[in-house]
Amino acid sequence: MSANPKPSANPKSSANPKPNRTPGPPQAGNGNTRLRWKRRDPQTRRENVFGRALSHPVRSVPLAFLAVILLGATLLMLPVSRNGTDPASLMTALFTAVSATCVTGLITVDTATYWTPFGHVVILALIQVGGFGIMTLATLLALLVRKSIGLRGQLVVQSETHTLNLGDVRSVLFRVARIMVVFEAVTAAVLAVRFWFAYDSNPAVALWHGVFHAVSAFNNAGFALYSDNLISFREDPYILVPICLAIISGGLGFPVLIHLLNGGGLRVRNWTVHLRLTVFGTVFLLIAGFVLFAAFEWNRAETLGPLSLPGKIVGSLAGSVFPRTAGFNSIDYGVASPETLMVSDILMFIGGGSAGTAGGIKITTFLLLAFAIWNEVRGRDDVTIAHRSISPASVRQALSVALLGIAAVITGTMLLLMFTDYSLEKVLFESISAFATVGMSTGITYNLPPSAEWVLMVLMFTGRIGTVTVASALALSSRPRLFNLPEERPIIG
Repeated sequence: MSANPKPSANPKSSANPKPNRTPGPPQAGNGNTRLRWKRRDPQTRRENVFGRALSHPVRSVPLAFLAVILLGATLLMLPVSRNGTDPASLMTALFTAVSATCVTGLITVDTATYWTPFGHVVILALIQVGGFGIMTLATLLALLVRKSIGLRGQLVVQSETHTLNLGDVRSVLFRVARIMVVFEAVTAAVLAVRFWFAYDSNPAVALWHGVFHAVSAFNNAGFALYSDNLISFREDPYILVPICLAIISGGLGFPVLIHLLNGGGLRVRNWTVHLRLTVFGTVFLLIAGFVLFAAFEWNRAETLGPLSLPGKIVGSLAGSVFPRTAGFNSIDYGVASPETLMVSDILMFIGGGSAGTAGGIKITTFLLLAFAIWNEVRGRDDVTIAHRSISPASVRQALSVALLGIAAVITGTMLLLMFTDYSLEKVLFESISAFATVGMSTGITYNLPPSAEWVLMVLMFTGRIGTVTVASALALSSRPRLFNLPEERPIIG
């Protein structure tokens, strides 16, 4: 008998293994070794795929948000979270957890009466975590405990905070934390003093209400501890103005706040394009929103008509600020004019600044596309802003964000029309409010069926995480093309 084993006639046992097999341990036989090949375990393949998903910064952010949402919903389903004998239903707890974590403010139950103080604390914690960013908060805690951070953690925080350099992550984290604490503490102090002296609240209740509404305002959440939200304070500038300032501050975005607080606010000529677009765009939208809201609601008996002159001015300011993804309301939008609802739709969809607590497609996206159109009309090949050339990649990214946002709103609106009997005007308002993480409503959220609530939850989650982030998280791989195809110009328009 030959010392070498006889080759098998079966092709499956040939010397060339299939690519989907891995070598096992060598076996000894008559002085010769032979590799034994075995198939990969399906469970191992699934674990590898799951591990790759968690390790990718763009994918880990939405997964972390989902984890916090599920944790918040579980806490809200506890009997201690709800007033009454029965615990909260799964849909109610899940919708509230999604709305709070995504800093939206849409509610299906009355926050003030339905939830207990423990439930309010859970909602406040979800708002704070959602506003600060799940990955940012987790990495900050790791820095405080271990005093160190790995490359993967830096990539995750870079994805969440939009920092440009990995070396800036540590300083950005502490700056963001300091800015958030300072703005929320100052706003809470002002509100607490006002609640205490003007509304006869005891010091503990006044302080709690001040903290809750300050955190909700700076994070652009819109949750309130009053059944009518802020309608009871529609003529009180000492309540509405601090809340408006906190909303604007949180909506500017952390890069803008860091630059302004570092002493660069007065040197406009040294401002970056992002800073110019965000600050000037915010001022323009605030003025335009104030003028239009006042023009449409000034003399209407249902909204601003019965108020005094100072009350109308404060109400118009709130009507301009609150649709900028804040979610508070000082009027009943269920009786607002169609023109006001349309203006609010536009303000909600644009949203606030990038890398902040605001939602929407962001001011920079909107203005960048506006400048791209303007330069195209003037026949220029490059997009220029403030004597700076904008890269084509930035323009493509802005176009992708805007179009994906429009697609999300249109899809959500169509589904809500299918599942409800409400008019297009109210359904569109609700859809944009959910996607832009605003939280304003014409009053239809309380009566929506579960199918419509699922639509709003998906819109809120998509709007908070970002359309581009969600699309990137769903992409399994990126394969750059190594060649250029022949160019052709289709007929446009």
